[in-house]
Amino acid sequence: MNPEIAAINERVKEESRFVDALTAEISKVIVGQRYMVERLLIGLLADGHILLEGVPGLAKTLTVNTLANCIAAQFRRIQFTPDLLPADLIGTMIFDQKESVFRPRKGPIFSNIILADEINRAPAKVQSALLEAMQERQVTIGDQTYRLDEPFLVMATQNPIEHEGTYPLPEAQVDRFMLKLRIVYPDKKEERQILDLMGSGKPPAVARVISTQDILRARKTVDSIYIDDKIKEYIVNLVFATRYPDQYNLNLKDFIEYGASPRATIYLARAAKAHAFLRHRGHVIPDDVKAIGQDVLRHRVILTYEAEAEEMTPEDVVKKVFDEIEVP
Repeated sequence: MNPEIAAINERVKEESRFVDALTAEISKVIVGQRYMVERLLIGLLADGHILLEGVPGLAKTLTVNTLANCIAAQFRRIQFTPDLLPADLIGTMIFDQKESVFRPRKGPIFSNIILADEINRAPAKVQSALLEAMQERQVTIGDQTYRLDEPFLVMATQNPIEHEGTYPLPEAQVDRFMLKLRIVYPDKKEERQILDLMGSGKPPAVARVISTQDILRARKTVDSIYIDDKIKEYIVNLVFATRYPDQYNLNLKDFIEYGASPRATIYLARAAKAHAFLRHRGHVIPDDVKAIGQDVLRHRVILTYEAEAEEMTPEDVVKKVFDEIEVP
């Protein structure tokens, strides 16, 4: 092995020791949902936000709150409703009568981990205020601009079964999310464990495993993880296959309206690095890209009406792309 890669591997093994301890601490409260927990960690480590679809009651809020407690981070849950205003999110200017001046009152967006519950129930102005904060990592109150604290992770949820009274996120805004997750029900064994754990009252307390500074240091290590040119070419081919399927002998042209954006290429590489970090590896392998591929691409592939008539989903298209594109 290349000495430089070997050095990165050793560094990653040292820096990623907290991963197993953090996962074990979260599992004291959260039964199952390993997929969701792992993707949350990938979002934290790769500095990307997460859009989550799942019916109510699948421990989304509890999982994010538990993660925040384990890293001693500030956590705020914001319930998005049709009457929510941008000022309710980012803050506003308050008049100080004693000194006859306006002073800023910061909103709940000034936290490390934000749970934007049912983001599609708020009007476009509020959605835009949140997404601007996600992209720019800053907000403007009055004539002053304030930087948001790092790490800053937004986990936004939307209910897949209720659409009445909602404001669907435009594709351009959905593209700002690194990952889109689909959360499913626990199996029968896990449901019984949930009953035993939660049926008697409050969930167990968790201990602080790492600090926010440890997360920021781990991000620098994730950035240094080695990704070979062949893996980079593989990632580019996957994204281009969603735009120009004919060039890759994929019979998908009639089903894809728009393919994934260049942001997908960047996020796929960054998420693959974070996935390798969780596996205590200092280099990316094709399995890292495959493991995270659906979550990065499912919300970036826009289908045609013909695909909908054929009951084809974006997941079907992404799966076919991964099945057909040659793995290095």
